[in-house]
Amino acid sequence: MTDIFKTVLFPIDQSRETREAADVVTNVVKKYSSRLVLLSVVEEPPPDAPSADPMVSPEVVAKLLENAQSLFSGQGIKSEILERQGKPAFTICDVADEIGADLIIMGCRGLGLTEEGVSDSVTTRVINLSPCPVLIVP
Repeated sequence: MTDIFKTVLFPIDQSRETREAADVVTNVVKKYSSRLVLLSVVEEPPPDAPSADPMVSPEVVAKLLENAQSLFSGQGIKSEILERQGKPAFTICDVADEIGADLIIMGCRGLGLTEEGVSDSVTTRVINLSPCPVLIVP
């Protein structure tokens, strides 16, 4: 039964929810000796957008993933990092499928969720599209 969550996917962004979910990820990964994959999704800017948004420059994303990776390695957890471009919910589910994830752990907000977009949040979409169970950390 210990190999129930062999591979855990943890999509990360710069939100407080991501940082809070990290504790849960640590517990799950340690308990089940899971393989941990950290994913950062950079949304492609719409064609009419002014040049690249500095908030999601490749450097910022690389640093975010690096910080998350060192946070987990400080807990004795090895992790792999993936960086993708696309629509967050679809990309998260595609990657989950691709790596054979047994569980996706996410904060309940983040990944660009706005108040008016609650019903159409990334989290809700991931729950509906995911090929595996999704653990939402409130």
